[in-house]
Amino acid sequence: MHSISRRNFIQTAAAATGAFVLPRFSIGQPGASANNKLNIAMVGAGGIAHMAYNGLQGENIVALCDVDSNRLHEHAEKYPHIKKAATFSDFRVMFDKMGKGIDAVCIGTPDHTHFVATMAAMECGLHVYTQKPLTHNIWEARTLRKANEHYNLVTCMGNQGHTYDGLRQMREWVEADVFGQIHEVHSYLKVDGLFGVRPGYPLPPQESPVPASLDWDLWQGPCPAASFNKRYHPGGWRRWRQYGNGMLGDWFPHIADAPIWILDLYEPVAVEAETVVGSNEWLAPSECQIRFEFQHRGSKKPCTFYWHNSATDLGFSKPDQWTWGDELPKGGSLFFGEKTVGFTDNRSSNPRLANRDEMKAFKEQGYPDEKYPRVKGGPFVEWTRAIKGEGPEPGSNFEEASRFTEVMLLGALAARFGGRIEWDAKTMQITNRPELNQYLKDPVREGWSYGEDLWS
Repeated sequence: MHSISRRNFIQTAAAATGAFVLPRFSIGQPGASANNKLNIAMVGAGGIAHMAYNGLQGENIVALCDVDSNRLHEHAEKYPHIKKAATFSDFRVMFDKMGKGIDAVCIGTPDHTHFVATMAAMECGLHVYTQKPLTHNIWEARTLRKANEHYNLVTCMGNQGHTYDGLRQMREWVEADVFGQIHEVHSYLKVDGLFGVRPGYPLPPQESPVPASLDWDLWQGPCPAASFNKRYHPGGWRRWRQYGNGMLGDWFPHIADAPIWILDLYEPVAVEAETVVGSNEWLAPSECQIRFEFQHRGSKKPCTFYWHNSATDLGFSKPDQWTWGDELPKGGSLFFGEKTVGFTDNRSSNPRLANRDEMKAFKEQGYPDEKYPRVKGGPFVEWTRAIKGEGPEPGSNFEEASRFTEVMLLGALAARFGGRIEWDAKTMQITNRPELNQYLKDPVREGWSYGEDLWS
């Protein structure tokens, strides 16, 4: 049995006192780390962790945790200082043994373990940066929203485009009425979502030998125990429903960030899968088109939002106003307003008007004044600056990120079961197909339950 004594101690103490768990490095207070540097632990030391190593070069990396020992020092050639960090395979053991020497945690595991690793860190009073998508199911997203308020920590989801200037500039244009009311948005990516699982791959997935370097039980985390398959690790897990949400989980958090944040598209009343290709009980779709319906949001009129991913037919045509070339860019978002059409790219940045001449004239007359402060240094600097009390809360904090992720996950549910889902955000219920409400939360293995107390 893996040790989780620190987690149990913190839960008991918090329940007894009714108080928050105090963060190790309190906001606005001098830290215990030398030279005001943060002591940071990594949960998931290979793969996308290179972004954290690069963004956190002014801090101390004190611990690395990975269920695959081959990945612990995968990036050590470029970042040799990480070799000095303590190493672990189980983040619960790491928090038990080193919790007092850690200020903050970066989580870059597969999607199905984002929530448990994040909650374990927050219960230890540690600030946390979790890669996108924030969670694997809607109950987890709602629970992290509660945790964000309860623990009073600095949190951030890793969709780095949320720190880019273009996202803020596009919002300034929208709020200056450049487009008029925006009634329709199409976010898209022209690529398949096969993730190495080609048509005809045998299902159910066949058992493969477990690599000697991998702790397969820990890799599965809260998921029901299953046999290892070579397509799961490393990297191929995204398309398998048990562990990822396909292209929605991979690219929706980047591409759809601009329209959802700018237009307050957080609580759809209905979501419908219009096209789904390659979906079954094991696999998320390789291609899909999903429609989200939103009612009035303050002064904003109802809006229909579409997500498309396909290697061939995206399901919509290039707008007549588009004059930047014969083809649309490979990915991005098109904003259809009463006055004109706008575009942001696949990182929710580089905004432009669809008509090149119109854009030139717009630039010459002068863009609207800046309203939203720009973020310097990228998402990891934004996060660490906030922890030290030197800057504002990250824009993609868990209050924002959990609401965003819920929209994405409703799309994943529609793609999984087909047809129309009518959603009551206040009660967190699917109203027209109540039999689907059981899928708002995934089954959890014994010993991996987190966050239940936040609902009491």
